[in-house]
Amino acid sequence: MPRFSVIVPAFRVQAYLHACLDSVLAQSFKDYEIVVVDDCSPDACGPIADEYARRDHRVTALHLPRNTGLGPARNAGMGRAAGDYLIFLDGDDTLLPDALQTIADRIDATAEPDVLMYDYARTYWTGRSVRNVLAAHLDEGGPARFRLTDRPELLRLLMVVWNKAYRRAFIEAEGFTFPPGYYEDTPWTYPVLMSAGSIAVLDAVCVSYRQRRRGNILSTTSEKHFDVFDQYDRVFAFIDARPELALWRPVMFRRMLDHFSALFASRDRLPHHSRAAFFRRAAASCRRYRTPGAPVPRRAQLRHGLLRLGARRTYQALSGAQRLGGRLRRGSAAVRRAVRGAALRAHYRIQSRLPLRSRDVVFAARGSGGYTGSPAAIEAKVRELVPGVRTAWICRAVDAHTVPTGTRHLVPGTFAHWTALARSAYLVNDAAFDRGLVKRRGQVLLQTHEGTPLRTVGTDLLDRPAAARGTDFEQLLRSVDTWDFSLSANPHSTLVRERAYPSAYLTLEYGSPRNDVYHRTGPADVARLRETLGIPAGSTALLYAPTHRDYRRVQQPALDLERLVRVLGPQFVVLARAPQLAGPGGHRAPHSRIIDVSGHRSVETLALASDALITDYASLMFDYVNLDRPVVLHLADIEAYEAARGTYFDITAFPPGIVARGQDELFDIFATDHWRGSRSAQLRAAFRARFCPYDDGYAAERVVRRVFLGETDGLPLPVPSAARRTPSALPAQDGAGAGVKS
Repeated sequence: MPRFSVIVPAFRVQAYLHACLDSVLAQSFKDYEIVVVDDCSPDACGPIADEYARRDHRVTALHLPRNTGLGPARNAGMGRAAGDYLIFLDGDDTLLPDALQTIADRIDATAEPDVLMYDYARTYWTGRSVRNVLAAHLDEGGPARFRLTDRPELLRLLMVVWNKAYRRAFIEAEGFTFPPGYYEDTPWTYPVLMSAGSIAVLDAVCVSYRQRRRGNILSTTSEKHFDVFDQYDRVFAFIDARPELALWRPVMFRRMLDHFSALFASRDRLPHHSRAAFFRRAAASCRRYRTPGAPVPRRAQLRHGLLRLGARRTYQALSGAQRLGGRLRRGSAAVRRAVRGAALRAHYRIQSRLPLRSRDVVFAARGSGGYTGSPAAIEAKVRELVPGVRTAWICRAVDAHTVPTGTRHLVPGTFAHWTALARSAYLVNDAAFDRGLVKRRGQVLLQTHEGTPLRTVGTDLLDRPAAARGTDFEQLLRSVDTWDFSLSANPHSTLVRERAYPSAYLTLEYGSPRNDVYHRTGPADVARLRETLGIPAGSTALLYAPTHRDYRRVQQPALDLERLVRVLGPQFVVLARAPQLAGPGGHRAPHSRIIDVSGHRSVETLALASDALITDYASLMFDYVNLDRPVVLHLADIEAYEAARGTYFDITAFPPGIVARGQDELFDIFATDHWRGSRSAQLRAAFRARFCPYDDGYAAERVVRRVFLGETDGLPLPVPSAARRTPSALPAQDGAGAGVKS
């Protein structure tokens, strides 16, 4: 008997059925069967199902003699199912990698509940994926198993069949089946949840819910939408047959009114000639099942009242007035934005005619992000060395807490922000300031950049339109012409940028200020950072930090972190700094040894806290070698990356550490301890000598003395690498760095 029966009804989904079935067959958990129900589909769904059944004994192809609809097709699949748990998957949707393993683990951890509810992400035809906005209701805190009465808020989730796993014995004992017609999920999901003796939740995205460009069958204009009345008749009949469920009647009444209102408001679902009849049927159902008691939001109370009264014309007039009010509000907001924009431009022009403030400095980093990077290191050193200076930092309000006391916080787009840009004598950024900036005579602009370039940048992207993505090169060069100083970490960066950003600025080969912290942080401070991040004592922490792929619309993890931690063994933890892991459609990290640090603002802190780095093409590798800790490159897609973006040198020929061309090869590198062997140390030393010749802990001081104090002689010279202290040594750890499981 398999653990799971995955039931896949198929009708007119030939373009998607391969992906659906492949997503199940590719699961790491193998104890399952697939029942594909060909609902007499006129396309190739039947032959596709037969093809998969021939290839894999776990697949059963069931062909119905006539088209019955989604509900009866699922019933036919249940009739053939033998698994402990039933999982329903529509033929145009897919399971996420390791979904079945995650579901199985949660079922075991919660002692086999009658129903397990899990999450989904909507995947659009453009490739964009968005997690369910109500995912917070799947919080796994509290009792592992419960009744619906303990967590009634679960009814706010999408009431569909395919975001749950059902214990087959429970379904068969209760005699649950799907009715025919549209909205067949309604009289299934509500009764199942109300009568389940035990429910559990799983806070993980397991299903990719495909959003077709032209919508699904429920988006079509048809009188079949009238089936919704029969479906709610079935729900209330179920409640009436079980007196112990009477407490749910007010909730179902409220849900029914919301459902009717939503259908009537959808102007593309009901034929125009049938809208009056639909409203009459809705009003009749409201009168028949009226059960007050469930709270109704104030904005919906009037609509519900008019629906119960059958006041269709008043209801339509109200809806029309609400739509008109929405358009007026949007128009008014647009007018306010235009007026405010004009006022800001006029304010900036006036401020630009007033004298510069010689002691004012404005800093920003990473597109108005928080206090970080080389600008932050320079700002701290400016306050230390420059008498009477006044510093300000431009960042969003949400990042204001990162700005140190004594430094003024400026929100982008405010009058204070534009005043500072117009009046400050010094401007420092690692990206570009607002395109409305007009640099004044006497202002000094320092461009610090974001690390050493491996991938193509600036005007070198002119012949790479896919990577340039509509870059306005004229605007780019206008911005470059405002630079007075361009900070460079090494001769490589100097040569690249003076060609890719051609202008009359002065290059300062002083090293990278953001790397100063690597040479000034001691073992005790590192230990505190590791404790703050939740790294267990004695563990070896690997920082996983991949970069963005220009050639992919949707960023997908290139490395299976769950498998990695299983291979590494209990002595290792992974700090995962990968935005695609934290996105709406991403998995949560079920392993306690995967620490999601994607939202952490300081990559320098993460680097200091880690024992080694796993990356691909990220510029972080150039900074990380300052720590003299192992680097492993995972370059599974290097041909595609170089073709799309281009690189300035062959990173495989001159890497900072051991290179893996695939996931299994990377696992072998750790299993054999090759990641931190003598060859790794040799590669790291050569890489560091080439790309970190000036990083010694004094880069920020050199910049401040040259740019802000005007000193050209007597600057602190870079310390020769042979004479430098060991940078930021890790604290002694018992057992750290133990071997991995082979």
